[in-house]
Amino acid sequence: MFDTLISAPQLAQRLGEASLAVLDCRFDLTRPQWGEQAYAEAHIPGALYAHLERDLSGTPSSATGRHPLPSPASLAESFGRWGIGAHTQVVAYDQGPGAYAARLWWLLRWMGHERAAVLDGGLAAWEARALPLERGGPAAATTPCRFYGQPDPRMLARTEEIEQAVASGRLERREILLIDARGADRFAGENETLDPIAGHIPGAVNLPFAANLEGGSFLPPAMLRRRFLQALAGRAPESAICMCGSGVTACHNLLALSVAGLSGARLYAGSWSEWIRDPRRPVTRGA
Repeated sequence: MFDTLISAPQLAQRLGEASLAVLDCRFDLTRPQWGEQAYAEAHIPGALYAHLERDLSGTPSSATGRHPLPSPASLAESFGRWGIGAHTQVVAYDQGPGAYAARLWWLLRWMGHERAAVLDGGLAAWEARALPLERGGPAAATTPCRFYGQPDPRMLARTEEIEQAVASGRLERREILLIDARGADRFAGENETLDPIAGHIPGAVNLPFAANLEGGSFLPPAMLRRRFLQALAGRAPESAICMCGSGVTACHNLLALSVAGLSGARLYAGSWSEWIRDPRRPVTRGA
């Protein structure tokens, strides 16, 4: 079973197995239709397409972030439509870094499906090895099934909890470690192009998800472990909450933590774009 990462050669050996489901999660926040178009042009044989905003997110509202979680019912419907049963090995991939694929990985884990992995290096790693590609839709029809799973509330942190942690000083004292996966410039309140207010939640620390990678692939587990242990500074992984702009790239840090053997951190799914919906919530700038 692969439950964090899988390499391109490992996936190539398993293509065609009945117990395998491959999901193409390529996406571009500035061009929402690009991923689906790229999928039609070429994708890993047998892969189905999972759209970030249509399949892996709910409908935003005036109180949510840009990519709220889908309802458990809609997720179960999507997983069943993709043929994901209890014993299905799921492999998610995107254009390379794994940020969008990690969102699907986390959603599957949230719904109780542990046989889920991200293709390390994504489609770029697959193409670099000249492995086969397919055009159009998948060559063989997928047999739908009924997905049985329930969300695990222990994997989530809510806005109300973050508000209380800020007000009580628990974030400033690092009793709770709020890890923001955005780039350093956006965390500092500079070069904000996606959200109407720039900055970060007071007391949050910045660990950009891109630093989990080298040459497009995840760092070795020991290096990831050192990175996050330094940030945890003696605290248990369960004390960490991961966030980003809208709850997507935060999943990359959660995946990296799992690769490092440091499972237990939670996701603040609403993240920055939900936090700033209420002007009474505090915002700070700078590194």
